Amino acid sequence: MHTKSRALKAALPYTLPICAGFSFLGLAYGIYMNSLGFSFVYPMVMSLTIFAGSMEFVAANLMVTSFDPLTAFALALMVNARHLFYGISMLDKFKGVGKKKFYLIFGMCDESFSINCTTEPPEGVDRGWFMFFVTLLNHAYWFLGATIGGLLGSLISFSTEGIEFVLTALFVVIFLDQWLKTKKHSPAVIGLMASVACLVVFGSQQFIIPAMALILVVLTVLRKPLSRKEDAS
Repeated sequence: MHTKSRALKAALPYTLPICAGFSFLGLAYGIYMNSLGFSFVYPMVMSLTIFAGSMEFVAANLMVTSFDPLTAFALALMVNARHLFYGISMLDKFKGVGKKKFYLIFGMCDESFSINCTTEPPEGVDRGWFMFFVTLLNHAYWFLGATIGGLLGSLISFSTEGIEFVLTALFVVIFLDQWLKTKKHSPAVIGLMASVACLVVFGSQQFIIPAMALILVVLTVLRKPLSRKEDAS
């Protein structure tokens, strides 16, 4: 218990800034789900079992549209594909943590990855339990925010029309964050151009899967030239 309490105390300060962001986004997600006609149980359970903020917003839209498992699968893969690379980079970090590894894999969001990948626990703090509590605390912040938002949504008497824009804003922020973190913007420009082209050709209802396929093909073909350009710069 002493080992766990020390790890919890060490992890808490690193997650407090995330608490503010997750609480706000979770509230917006819960209210958004309520505006679509779902009770608070849905955002509560989805935030607990899915724990992928951007995908949960997408899932909310998928639940009120016609059943299309192929699109749902493609969207989930595309939205969360970055976690494949997160997982590979954390292979060494997760060695020797025991059964906690299963939860660490499940709960690896962007914020938990950033902390666990770059932060060394203070001296005397168990690394496995430190990473576990970083993940658990971030998960708890999102869960509580989404649940409270779902509960508050049923009490809101004013119109929530337009709140679905929070999903668009979320992806814009994610895009800008990735843009600012990297020096090579060619893939992002290619993605934008491919998406616009498919939007024009296929229309707003059918362009997502063709756009993802086109982006994959173009980036695969241009992978070596882009790599050489990056090395030269």
